[in-house]
Amino acid sequence: MSTLRNKVQLIGNLGNQPEVITLESGKKLAKFTMATNENYKNANGEKVTDTQWHNIIAWGNTAEIIEKYVNKGEEVAIEGKLTSRSYDDKDGNKRYITEIVVNELLMLGGK
Repeated sequence: MSTLRNKVQLIGNLGNQPEVITLESGKKLAKFTMATNENYKNANGEKVTDTQWHNIIAWGNTAEIIEKYVNKGEEVAIEGKLTSRSYDDKDGNKRYITEIVVNELLMLGGK
């Protein structure tokens, strides 16, 4: 059961082209947003789509694969862990962000 601690699995579509940064150490970091959709019927029987947006980051080899092969709008499956961090914006306000750090990536929908 210890492998179930802080584990996230999502299937969705990239909301933007991944931003890939090469750090001074040479290690790569990829960042993108991912949309997941849930469909249900409301009280009037109308179909409703609820879209959730997730901040995704990936390091190292996974970031390199994303840089080469993954583009905006494509469907991917990811597995990773949930992380939270804070920072001070340019006005000195504390901002909080929750991200999913990718351990595994699967590209879906063949070409």
